[in-house]
Amino acid sequence: MAKHYPVCLLLLAMLLCESARAQQDVQFSQYVFNMLNVNTAYAGYRGGTSFNAIYRRQWEGIPGSPKSAGASIDWLTPAAEDRMALSANFLHEELGPQKTLSVGAGYTYRIPLDASGARRLCFGIGGGFTQYRLDGTLLTYVDEHDNSIPVTNASHIEPDANFGVYYYTPKWYATASIRNLLQTTGVKGFNWNDEYFRTLERNPHLYLGAGTVISLAENFKLKPSFLWKDDFKGPSNVDLSCFLNIHELVWIGGSYRTGIRIWDASGKNMDLTNRDAASAMVEFMAAKWLRVGYAYDFTTSGLRNYQSGSHEISISLFMPKKGVREVSPRYF
Repeated sequence: MAKHYPVCLLLLAMLLCESARAQQDVQFSQYVFNMLNVNTAYAGYRGGTSFNAIYRRQWEGIPGSPKSAGASIDWLTPAAEDRMALSANFLHEELGPQKTLSVGAGYTYRIPLDASGARRLCFGIGGGFTQYRLDGTLLTYVDEHDNSIPVTNASHIEPDANFGVYYYTPKWYATASIRNLLQTTGVKGFNWNDEYFRTLERNPHLYLGAGTVISLAENFKLKPSFLWKDDFKGPSNVDLSCFLNIHELVWIGGSYRTGIRIWDASGKNMDLTNRDAASAMVEFMAAKWLRVGYAYDFTTSGLRNYQSGSHEISISLFMPKKGVREVSPRYF
């Protein structure tokens, strides 16, 4: 018989908190500081060229636990009134011996709704591909010369697409997007010597969210927001977050993520335990062009007894477009 790379505890924990086939799209805790991970239509929002990188290590202490690393860049084109923006993104995910690599590009059309361009309605569309891979070198034998498990890398590639709408003003925003549009709902995996191995799966996801900035005093601002994510296969996922901006230099805040049952339970995995986690975050504006962030997630579901939390770090670099006057601070 074959035994996987030490992920037994991980699989047990996943059964305690959620199905491996529901709500599986990665959600970074610091998404609110780079909405491009959620919505292609966000491209160009900061008024120049923006580069973002993020790394997340989930469920520290569990062998083979999920790891995610991503990078993105978006920039305005020379089009009049900054109406067009382009973007590119990269995302690498690991779960034990299973890995996915996603690469994509996007186009955004930004419609100004006032003379200054501070209010815009943006439409974005993106495409790319996702590679699913099973690393056979991370699988070990229980019985010598067991040919039922791969001994090399097995992989396949699938196309992907997404669409989004993003509306913003200097004081609030609203976002709606659909991702993984071309991903099928069938089981994905590999055949090896008549054995079948299921891999990480993705399904179409709907994202809806909004946020605002409230001035509390001259140098203090509050930024509450929410994001609803759903793949219509289990409990919906809702992220509630709130940050305090101090002197335009630091953001301090946190979020709470939970599963809620909205849809009819007929034919869906609604008997799953809600996925709960709380995050504490800090974002430093080291310069007008540099942001560095850190988030620590506290798991509040049954998984809390098997791991010691999740860590996430991010960095953003911004280069304003030459000749463009910043009409309002970019808080989102």
